[in-house]
Amino acid sequence: MMREARLILVRHGESLYNKQNLFTGWSDVELSEHGKEEAREVGKLLSYHKLYPDICYTSWLKRAIHTAQLALSELEWEHIDVKRSYRLNERHYGAWQGKNKDMIKQEYTKEEFLAVRRGYDTPPPSLDESDERVPWREKKYAKIPKELLPRSESLKDTKQRVEEYYKMEIESQLKEGNTALISAHGNSLRALVMHLEQISKEEVVNLEIPTGEIIVYTFDDRLKIIKKEVLLG
Repeated sequence: MMREARLILVRHGESLYNKQNLFTGWSDVELSEHGKEEAREVGKLLSYHKLYPDICYTSWLKRAIHTAQLALSELEWEHIDVKRSYRLNERHYGAWQGKNKDMIKQEYTKEEFLAVRRGYDTPPPSLDESDERVPWREKKYAKIPKELLPRSESLKDTKQRVEEYYKMEIESQLKEGNTALISAHGNSLRALVMHLEQISKEEVVNLEIPTGEIIVYTFDDRLKIIKKEVLLG
């Protein structure tokens, strides 16, 4: 019999921008001290539940990378292969990146703000092409075609790239009965959960994944979800 496939989703620990109530997006900020503790707690919980991944995936953003590293170190399971992709990056928050969430909220009506913040197909204002924050000005994205790098994204845009990567890279691991760990971000994980659970664009407004949260899916041999757990400390 094939082993039951499992997918472990982990939102990175609190970042410095989370702590300061700033929109982060593709801004590559470090974990706060509390965020590092959250990451270690992930490792402790995985150990307690005897969940040892066969492979790990992260975005190209260091808050997700370091969360995975700290969790795997705590789990004493650092030998596994780790694959990284910009397709697992957080949603790009465009011109809102680095700005205070409460200040931005004051500039829009409640409906306008929520349409961007929690809605499905409304992006924030785009970065101007001359802005220093556009992704193609960063060395790590130099080999990515410019047309694939966003200046702003809706959740719909994020879902498209995350779903493509899931089908291209991660599904094959699950089909082999493996356990895959993904360390990523609030919106890239919301997008993936939306795909996995067939959540509608109306329902996704109410879906939130806190920092440090662990979601575990168990699949049958047809990759149908047979169990979902949220691990709590």
